[in-house]
Amino acid sequence: MHEMTKGSNVSLTALSENIDSVIVGLGWASPSGDGDADVSVLLLDARGKVRSDGDFYFYNNPVAKDGSVQLLGKTPTEDGNEDRIGFDLTAVPADVERIVVAASRYEGARFGELENLGVTLADAAGERLLRFSIDDVDSVSAVIFGELYRRGDAWKFRAVGQGYDAGLAGLATDFGVDIDDEPEAEAEAETPVDAEAHVAATPAEPVPPTAALKAIPAPREPAEEATGAAARKPAARPRTAKRKVTPPRTPPKSLAENDSWKPARLFPVPALKSDRERETRATSVVLSVMAQVPRFGRRLTAAFGAPSGRMETFTEVSLPHGDTPRRPDGVIRVERAGRLWTALVETKTNGNALKADQVQAYMDIAARRGYEAVITLSNDVALEGSPLVDVKIDRRRKHQVALWHLSWAEVAYQAQLLIRHEGVGNAARTWLLQELLHYLQHENSGCHGFQNMGSAWVPVRNGISDETLCQGDPRALDVVENWERLIRQVCLRLGGEIGQKVLPVQRAKRGSDPGTRRTLLADRLCTEGRLQAELRVEGAPGLLAVTADLRTSKLRTSVEIPAPDQGYPLTWAKRLIRRLEAAPADLHVETLVEGETGGPRGTLERLRPEPADLLPRKADTRITGFRLSLLKSMGSGRGNAETGFIRSVDDQMQRFYSSVVAHLDGPSTPRRASTKERTG
Repeated sequence: MHEMTKGSNVSLTALSENIDSVIVGLGWASPSGDGDADVSVLLLDARGKVRSDGDFYFYNNPVAKDGSVQLLGKTPTEDGNEDRIGFDLTAVPADVERIVVAASRYEGARFGELENLGVTLADAAGERLLRFSIDDVDSVSAVIFGELYRRGDAWKFRAVGQGYDAGLAGLATDFGVDIDDEPEAEAEAETPVDAEAHVAATPAEPVPPTAALKAIPAPREPAEEATGAAARKPAARPRTAKRKVTPPRTPPKSLAENDSWKPARLFPVPALKSDRERETRATSVVLSVMAQVPRFGRRLTAAFGAPSGRMETFTEVSLPHGDTPRRPDGVIRVERAGRLWTALVETKTNGNALKADQVQAYMDIAARRGYEAVITLSNDVALEGSPLVDVKIDRRRKHQVALWHLSWAEVAYQAQLLIRHEGVGNAARTWLLQELLHYLQHENSGCHGFQNMGSAWVPVRNGISDETLCQGDPRALDVVENWERLIRQVCLRLGGEIGQKVLPVQRAKRGSDPGTRRTLLADRLCTEGRLQAELRVEGAPGLLAVTADLRTSKLRTSVEIPAPDQGYPLTWAKRLIRRLEAAPADLHVETLVEGETGGPRGTLERLRPEPADLLPRKADTRITGFRLSLLKSMGSGRGNAETGFIRSVDDQMQRFYSSVVAHLDGPSTPRRASTKERTG
């Protein structure tokens, strides 16, 4: 990988031949676990300015309708988080000469509070080509990480590392974007959006991305657009304040006479009996919906380097391979400007493992035929540094093939986001996604995501219980890896439900090896008997923590919220108890005090009539915040059954968020401002 220094540049063609599509990753780590930043992209002309406000891509305008730019979202890494951006360089308009890639912080935060700032660039085969580490940006709130620019017919990358004091709004303004950060009316921000009305009200002409900042659907696919001056809406200036996402209202009551009446389904599942039937049906269902709902198909393939274009999907394809033809489960083809992007798909359901020899054969076929990727799709969740299948890639080949993995949980997550929170601009396509989601969540489909803690789970639990588990036992490492998979899946499911980004917090040291980190966690499991994780939920007042104590068979979920800067402690306590009106009576509330290990505490049931019991006895004791915790018994089985461990963790996180954390997001809650209130 090419290491760059500030001000240096390099031609992309000198690093790879697969640079029609590239993925730029902006990374950082937060020592405290709660620091973050947002990425943005600006397309500039020969003057060094945007051609219009529509050339500004950020969290409120994440996708270019021509497919040239797509913000792919955050991915946890061993060093922190990486925010990825997909670029289809063949679709970038000819009058765009530079593409600036930046990131910004909010609410007065500075980049000096983050570590390991850097930018990477990967080619269409997924191979990282370059890296640039950034220093000396301690006091700034926005940073230009780098830029892509044209030299003749070729693209080059320049390492910039320039800081800005004025945040996202100041950076965008310098490049010619007309920012409107006047506060919106409270009524407008809080108005709920009904799913059907939302679709019906979508204008026929694609609204400029600047107007998309006022709680209207994201830009639609080209096939969804209509023409006509009468349908056009006037452009609005971009707002760097985040949109408020409001889930649709409860669907209308069914016309069925009783619960035994089941609606007709587009994708029936009761007849599925064998694993082969499940794999065949699941592949056909998801690929067909990808082709019929362009935004959904684009969501699943953009991160793999696929261009934005006309997509067709196929099953039952026979491809020559030695003496015996191979039949991959599916094929995805995307056509843009006469160029084809092709991926072979290998599917597994019902917890079945991918077979290395099978995937290796598809990699070889793809390389010989000039295809771009092989995509594996299964219930398992891939971990960084721990590939699901071990395949050999012949680096001597001129054409490189990328191997990517999707879990069924990720497919369901993307469908949920589009159905419940973003929309696809078309009622029929919304219904298709709803049918797909029902299929994936049905018990017979076999597409339930990660659902087995492995054969080491019971022996490790027993070893912790009778204190016979020793450090270095490989079974403990297996449990730690599966715990990480479970937490990543919990993040996807919770994020899909609430329409916010949910990421596991990594507190790894700089440059730490994934295997070494997991080995240390396995040793801690042997000595302490606990599995722990933290989740960052966008808009939540603090990190969500979950601990599985294998000695006591208890699950603890908790969140710490900071005390406000102004007001009186008794007022804080009363407001907090009022906010927790819908919370379970057995919720534990603890006051955090400066310089002491623990303050007053009690169950919500006891504190409701007497909020003053949360106040320390010493009047001069400084309250720093409150900790809310919920305990429950965890499942004993290794699987996803009603009494299983996986189900208990998933249900507990959903319950804790919906009954406790969701009610803490408000101006009267003792908290810091949420990410919805960011103003760049």
